Amino acid sequence: MSDFIGHECGLALVRPKRSLDELQELHGDAAWAVRRLHLLMEKQHNRGQDGAGIATVKFDMPPGVPYLRRLRSTKHNAIERIFDAVTRELAPVYRSKRTFDATELKRRCGLLGDVYIGHLRYGTHSKNSIQNCHPLVRKDNTSSRNLALAGNFNMTNSEALFQQLLEYGLNPVGDSDTQVILERVGYFLDLEHRHLRSTMGPESFLRLEGRELADAISRDLDIVRVLRRASEQWDGGYAFAGLLGNGDAFVCRDPAGIRPLFWYEDDDVIAVASERPPLMSTFAAEVDDIRTIAPGHVLVMKRDGRVEHVPFTEPVELRQCTFERIYFSRGNDPDIYEERKQLGRNLARPILESIDHDVEHAVISYVPNTAESAFFGLVEEVERQVKTHRGEHFWKTVEAGTPDPEEFRRAMNFRVRAEKVAHKDQRLRTFITHDAARRDLVMHIYDITRHVVQPEDTLVVLDDSIVRGTTLRESIITILSRLNPRRIIVASSAPPIMYPDCYGIDMSQLHRFIAFQAAVALLEEHGQSDLLEAVEHDCRAQQDLPPEEMVNHVARIYEPFTLTQIGQKVAELVRPDDVPWKGELNVVYQDIKGLQDAMPAHSGDWYFTGRYPTPGGYKVLNRAYLNWREGEDRRAY
Repeated sequence: MSDFIGHECGLALVRPKRSLDELQELHGDAAWAVRRLHLLMEKQHNRGQDGAGIATVKFDMPPGVPYLRRLRSTKHNAIERIFDAVTRELAPVYRSKRTFDATELKRRCGLLGDVYIGHLRYGTHSKNSIQNCHPLVRKDNTSSRNLALAGNFNMTNSEALFQQLLEYGLNPVGDSDTQVILERVGYFLDLEHRHLRSTMGPESFLRLEGRELADAISRDLDIVRVLRRASEQWDGGYAFAGLLGNGDAFVCRDPAGIRPLFWYEDDDVIAVASERPPLMSTFAAEVDDIRTIAPGHVLVMKRDGRVEHVPFTEPVELRQCTFERIYFSRGNDPDIYEERKQLGRNLARPILESIDHDVEHAVISYVPNTAESAFFGLVEEVERQVKTHRGEHFWKTVEAGTPDPEEFRRAMNFRVRAEKVAHKDQRLRTFITHDAARRDLVMHIYDITRHVVQPEDTLVVLDDSIVRGTTLRESIITILSRLNPRRIIVASSAPPIMYPDCYGIDMSQLHRFIAFQAAVALLEEHGQSDLLEAVEHDCRAQQDLPPEEMVNHVARIYEPFTLTQIGQKVAELVRPDDVPWKGELNVVYQDIKGLQDAMPAHSGDWYFTGRYPTPGGYKVLNRAYLNWREGEDRRAY
């Protein structure tokens, strides 16, 4: 994706099955588990660069000694800073010639514990302050009421959930969706404690009191019941990890499976991550060793070692996010790698048609690096189709009795002219806010390879998706035009982004999408601008309806036009005015059929189709369109 967008955060959980003493004996390192957490977070650094945080709970600490610790950072290289702090705490212990038992180790090293959660943050709405960095903590003087929570999510109805907290009689501080969810889970955690006290306490049949009662409640806490009640009105895509001060831990996933979550278990550990490859690398595991947290399920790890993976909410239609597969997740997942290659393969036919099958005068490349897998698939399929076509032609000459050996050699020896023409300078940061100065720096983010493209060539450049088109306009097209090809074709392995996202990706402002701008421009050119007003009228008419009763009126803006027309208009809009190059510029998009063919198990395509997985999505779309009509450049939820 040449355009930058903030997106899904990353989660990690490590729950050793052995004590620190056992880990020391088995692995030669009492900090084995926290180092596994470090690896899981480093291998997911692509998911969040605005901040990082960890929390740990220590088992069996003496009275008066802290048992829940948290460390967060929003500074540059936040992961390194956090684990440097862990290393500094451990250094005196490692230098000492004494042998410390597990309790003393945990007393001396504040971040050494028995269960850990970690979080990597991409800030999609709130400012990147330390207060907004996960894990968030809700404190209490009863250990089992303490809650640390980290998530990868957005809630479309956080305002309504906040109002419910007020109706419960609470006075929450902060109204971010993370804070709201923390307080809501905490509220129902309190209710669970009251319920258990009523069934175990002095007025009950068991008549337990004091420490005996507290221990019994801690042991019998039903986290599934807490989440079932807390999540009754959640509307969004989410994956949460939580720690209780008593040592219980849990991870849960939204019922539509929008956000991804995976787990691994062996004799030593239970571990969870937002992606599969980090678990495979960290624990030297195979693909089949990694399991998926099922949609609408929670993985509960009790302090005493009990583990269960069970549903906590009602199932709904599975709508796993396709953007995870196209762009966000690391491409070394074997399934994602193959899916991205298939996206490239599915573009071969429209690209061959767009270059009139003149493969001898075509150079195929890609930008940015995340498009590389799709590029491999595209090159393979173009070669296959060309060889197949030429081979069929040769056999026709054989059947006609006039075989042409030269034609056979041309068919068998054909190779696509595949080159890397653009190289991104990873160290160049466009932090300058002055627009002219920033545009000047943007121009130099990519360097080009000279002399691989000739003036008579068509340069095909594959991008994984085109969102706003800003980087194309301000940088890539200008840079590629210096190669002076006859024509440039920008191909997107994803369909055009037509609708807002509100489940974790920072794409809620409809008017910023280049495909929306193209559709509006086409309506104006075709004398159909009155449709924009009609859509506004219908959106206003339903803005006070419950989200369940809302429909997608914005889709009517796209209906008059084909995918080819949208692509042609996008090409006009992203072409810089000040570029002297006179060649032709085209944009070719993947169609929905090609997307579905590449990843049939992932139907979360609402940003392409406008078919949202929850009612809140339609409310966000409605608000986003009205914001545009009112000239409001703000988030739609």
